[in-house]
Amino acid sequence: MDLYIQPFMIRQKLFASTFLLVLLISAQAQNWDVNLAKDINPGYPTSGYWKFTTNSAYFISAGIPVTLLATGIVTKNPQLRREAVETFGAIVIELAISEAMKVSFNRLRPAEKYPGEIFPYHPIHGKSFPSGHTSLAFSAAASLSIQCKKWYVTVPAYIWAASVGYSRIYLGVHYPSDVLGGAAVGIGSAYLTHWLNKQLFQSKRLH
Repeated sequence: MDLYIQPFMIRQKLFASTFLLVLLISAQAQNWDVNLAKDINPGYPTSGYWKFTTNSAYFISAGIPVTLLATGIVTKNPQLRREAVETFGAIVIELAISEAMKVSFNRLRPAEKYPGEIFPYHPIHGKSFPSGHTSLAFSAAASLSIQCKKWYVTVPAYIWAASVGYSRIYLGVHYPSDVLGGAAVGIGSAYLTHWLNKQLFQSKRLH
């Protein structure tokens, strides 16, 4: 059991350190955060590419577990079915954590706090920290990378997730620190779900 707990504790410490760093950036370097958001946001963003990228957080994140599950059923591969459940679990945990944090931090969106300086691609309200699109994309990318440790899977997955994060700033709906916080939540959720999954199957083997 210690062999499983020790790596998990290391990952949790890394996640906590990353999250604290994000909070430090938000609290101590707010001007940098706001200025970078203004620099990336072009003013009335119209790029179809970045709009498509931001929307891809939903259908790609949903498509990963669905594809794994369908492939596992067709090929009668129980490992793929477990990976599908794990990826879905990471997404559910990420959504719960992100929503709880949005309510707790209660941060206004940049366009609401800086009207006339940051321009959203469409009217949007709600809470800003962390970025839900970013946490969703990174939870799916991290979960897929944990299960398939191949560079040609991991690198594109993380590039896509980072692109989703960038699109949220470009489109004027999030600060850079929102995106960093979302990435930390997404990756942390994937590793937490992976650890819980290993504990569950380890327990079943013992019985």
